[in-house]
Amino acid sequence: MTQKGNLFKGQQKKGAVANRHGKQVAVRKGKVFKKPSKKTEEMEINKEVQKFIDQANEAKAAAIASKEGARLTLVKAPADTSVSSKKSKSLEKAQK
Repeated sequence: MTQKGNLFKGQQKKGAVANRHGKQVAVRKGKVFKKPSKKTEEMEINKEVQKFIDQANEAKAAAIASKEGARLTLVKAPADTSVSSKKSKSLEKAQK
């Protein structure tokens, strides 16, 4: 019979924790997303719908924040052709 009463045959007592002074904690990574081998039409439709929903949610959040006095702007603004053409003209002038 073992003198370590709470251990069964073949088990070992846990040793002291190793000193990890100055070392980073090992971060466990989550599940890796693997792309499906076959894309279905349903998946493509869901992707487009999700983009629309996300855009609407961001716009609502920005509107609510601006009403409360905060300044929240969208990172990806819709591209206007007039704005981009003005920028390209100013870049051309700067290069000359």
